This record gives sequence, C-alpha cells and structure tokens, in this order.
Amino acid sequence: MIDFKWDTETMTPNQFKMADYIQKNLKHVLLSTEQEISDALQISIASVSRFWRIVGYKNFKEFKTNMRKQLDISPAGKMENIMNHVEGQELEHHNLNVSIDHLQKTIEHFSQAAFNKTVELLTAGKKIYVHSPGPSQGLGELMSYRLLRFGLALHPLNKGGSEILEDLLHMTKDDVIVVFSFVRLLPEAQVILEHAKEVGFKTIIITDQLVSSFANGADAVLFASRGEMWEFHSMVAPTFLIENLIIAIGMKNKEENLQRLEMLSDMRNKYASELPR
Repeated sequence: MIDFKWDTETMTPNQFKMADYIQKNLKHVLLSTEQEISDALQISIASVSRFWRIVGYKNFKEFKTNMRKQLDISPAGKMENIMNHVEGQELEHHNLNVSIDHLQKTIEHFSQAAFNKTVELLTAGKKIYVHSPGPSQGLGELMSYRLLRFGLALHPLNKGGSEILEDLLHMTKDDVIVVFSFVRLLPEAQVILEHAKEVGFKTIIITDQLVSSFANGADAVLFASRGEMWEFHSMVAPTFLIENLIIAIGMKNKEENLQRLEMLSDMRNKYASELPR
C-alpha cells in the first residue's frame, strides 16, 4: 500500500473525488490519460491538471514516474491473472472476480491501527449506537446481532431527519457510535459528528471512501471497498470487515464470551420445545 500523505484540509470536492479515485485505481490511473480521468470522474480536464500541483508534483508525468517507482506487483494483480481464464464465462465467475477485487482493495488499504482502535472503543463503550441507514441497514443488524451475544449494549439509531435528535439527546461521553457512511456523509451523520464534539462520545466511521472531508472528524475510520460510484455496490467487503471486527471483539475477553455462548446453547436446549429454531 502506498501512503500518499496528501493534505486533505484544503481540498475542494473535485480534488477529494480525484484523490479517492486515484487511491482506489492507481494501476489503472497510471495507464490513463488526463482526458480519460476527466471523463471517468465527470470533472474538467483543467481540474485534473491542477490536481497534480496541489499534491506536490509538477504534472501528471512526474506523478506517474514517482508512483511507478513505489509500486510493487500487488496480490490483486496476481489474483487477476488466476481469474483471467474465467473472463467472459458464467456470471458467477465474473461476480467472484469482482468480489475478490473488493476484498483485495480492502486488505491493501487496511489500517491495523484504526482496526485496533475500533475494537478498543467498542469494548470500552458504555452504550454502542449503530447508525446504518439505507443499504447499510443489514450490516448494522449483523453487527448488533453478533455483538449483543458478547454482552455489549447496542442500540440501533436509524431514525431520519430531526427524529435522530431524540436519541442523540441521551448520549453521554462514555458512549460510542458506529456510523456507516457510503458514497457521501448524510446530513444525519454530519449532525452526529458535530454533536460528538460537544458531548465527547466516540465516533467510528465505516466507509467506502479512501479520501474524504469527514475522515478527520471521527475517532476511527475503517475502509471497505464497494466499487466506484457508477458501479454496482457490493457488500462483500463491508461484511468481511464487520465479521473480522466481531471475531476480534470476541477474542478480547475470550473465556467470558465463550461462557456466554455456552449459556446460550444451554438455554436453546432447555427451551427447544417452546422455542424451536
């Protein structure tokens, strides 16, 4: 993984879009022209040309030269070679290829520090709120369902508009909120981050944006690839990330959590006739 170390404090929306696109598609960008990047992102070629100077290069050519020096052959490239023989065949092969690509991008941009911080925050929080609007609702439900087994106090926060304030009113500095923010930060999520600064509760953002204006506003940010804005958005990588969080949290207090699961198993057996599975 290349650490671009870009200063995002002064970036414009188009520059954020460029930075995110480059980090997700670096190898493709190195084979592209400025016009092709402009067409892909639907921004002016002048905006593309200005971007290189903003991030410390004379021009696109110098950026390419520098990146090629840093770029090693990635596992994604090796996996691509393995999968090439199924190109153009059954749909499930194509979907498998796409899913592997999302997983590989997620792993390439994985931050162990952010992951560890997330586990620490979730296990230490007095109450955990989960804001998973729209297509991320299933991810929030999966996370809540599994973590409840470990004795964590989870509370869904899926109200929209001003109704969300009813829950924010009760949040304290000892609480944690997980915000799923795909493509862009919704107004409700913006209010959550703003209110966190006032109250002091911790915030975790799970996003498909590598570069964003909101990344610095959270205590921990985790990335999961879902595809570009114009592509079908897969939930394979976000699910992979959530499941790894669940396992890591389970391992945090291993003996205690295993005991809880055994108690659950005993209760299922005890009430099997009244509550069949």
